[in-house]
Amino acid sequence: MAAEEPQKQSDRLPFEPARKRQKPPKVQASATQETKAQPNRKLTKREKEEIAIPKVVSSRMARRMAAFAGIPTFFGVSTFFVSYIVVSNGWLRLPPIAVLMVSMGCFGLGVLGITYGILSASWDEDRIGGIWGGQEFQTNWGRMVEAWRANRQKNV
Repeated sequence: MAAEEPQKQSDRLPFEPARKRQKPPKVQASATQETKAQPNRKLTKREKEEIAIPKVVSSRMARRMAAFAGIPTFFGVSTFFVSYIVVSNGWLRLPPIAVLMVSMGCFGLGVLGITYGILSASWDEDRIGGIWGGQEFQTNWGRMVEAWRANRQKNV
């Protein structure tokens, strides 16, 4: 098996560690000895810092999630109140299924907004990114798909 090439700086995520941690060697157990994984091994402070998303990036993600998920969710909830006012005042006759479908559509957009909020944020600490985050979304989606493919290849 050939040695893997080290990742280029541009291929890495901005907050990804420069080197990958080596897994501890597996200890072979005798027939009478049970092997148990370390289920709740505590990470060291340095390990936590290496894998943590920087506060600037996580705040950026949270703001985008609040906007892209919060606005459709607000409309989903307000659909019920607006439809109640419209029907109770007799301005228009709305079928209940229409109210349900509109509110479910808004809630669905809210769920998609969570994902888009995370992927449209710039994962680089020094770069804010665009208002809508289209370029950042393409970059981060590509990184995610590449990681899925690499993981699938590794598991085959």
